[in-house]
Amino acid sequence: MSARDITVLGAGIVGVAVASWLQRDGHRVTLVDRGPPGEFTSIGNAGILSPGSVVPVGMPGVLKKVPRWLTDPAAPLSLKWSYLPQAAPWLWRFMRASRRDRVERIADALRPLLGQTFDAYRVLTQAAGCTDLINQSGYMAVYETEASFRADALAWTLRRERGVRVEEIDAARIRELDPDLAPIYVRGVLLPEQGYVANPLWLTQRLFGHFMASGGRYERREVTGFDIGAGGPTALRTAQGPLPVDTLVLAAGVFSAKLAAMLGTRVPLESQRGYHVHFPEPGISPRTPVMSGEYKFFTTPMADGLRNAGTVEIAGLDAPPTQARIDALVGHTRRMYPRVNMAGMRTWMGHRPCTPDSLPVIGRSPRFANTWFAFGHGHTGLCGGAPTGRLIAELIAGRAPNIDPAPYRPTRF
Repeated sequence: MSARDITVLGAGIVGVAVASWLQRDGHRVTLVDRGPPGEFTSIGNAGILSPGSVVPVGMPGVLKKVPRWLTDPAAPLSLKWSYLPQAAPWLWRFMRASRRDRVERIADALRPLLGQTFDAYRVLTQAAGCTDLINQSGYMAVYETEASFRADALAWTLRRERGVRVEEIDAARIRELDPDLAPIYVRGVLLPEQGYVANPLWLTQRLFGHFMASGGRYERREVTGFDIGAGGPTALRTAQGPLPVDTLVLAAGVFSAKLAAMLGTRVPLESQRGYHVHFPEPGISPRTPVMSGEYKFFTTPMADGLRNAGTVEIAGLDAPPTQARIDALVGHTRRMYPRVNMAGMRTWMGHRPCTPDSLPVIGRSPRFANTWFAFGHGHTGLCGGAPTGRLIAELIAGRAPNIDPAPYRPTRF
């Protein structure tokens, strides 16, 4: 395979990982983004690396939950009334993808991609000298009631049936694993093969630094459109003038839908807005991340403090952050860890690029042979970054891919 000039549009963790894998194949790679690498969504996530993340956002019974989403701004998933008309087409697809048969197929598709998370990152972090940022410590999910635990039975079954190691634990074991937790949890689940990143932004920056030191290029530009020839896009249109492209990979997160539409492909992509609260000197030291079974957020010990992140809000790109969601995360943290020091707390809101079926879009553009898509990872962008980079590199090279890429094809909608 001859080396190509490849432009990767988007410098979050997915784009940086794609660029890194392509560079390993000997290609001349240019990263393009309107901001510094990793400082849009990658900076704010919970840091979880979970090869067992096979459970889609939409699960059976989702329709019954819509009234709560519309009336409770602090629910694990909420929907702004004012945004409902814009979100309705995506929500219809989301509900259709939440049927039991569809959920089973989605889980089957997520497992081979995310199952290689640690292996795919190991290749990149060893080259970049930052293996210390990856922790395969496992994580724990905890429940305050037996009823809540039973309500998640299908989610745990989906994991077990796909080879994810899942261990049920009692209240005594929970307190043994994390003495700082409040004594309110009666049931738990330990996933010993999972892990987390000590700082997601640092990981993206270290991989980017190695990419640049190895001959990569970076252009800080906001892309407004494309010049398109007979064979596909020939240049990116930017305020600084056109930027020529030969082969293009679109990995621009939540902005990818608009850019893909300019390239003749419509993908149903919605922002599932995520929040975090970060405590720089928490005064406690959890050994592993902990997920609240009731409220669906993670509390993660990071190199620079403790982070509580999660939940989903459907409200579009332009609405301001919802204070009730931040307040809820603060309250949940205090309930989970009563001794946590909240001094210096920082808050954040960002946009996860989510498809209705919780599967990313990975593959060649149906319109142009020189264009590839790598976006739409939703909650699994950090987990799926390195595996997606490996898969894109294999597809561009014409090698037999390590997994079947068909479930992620852009034409499935």
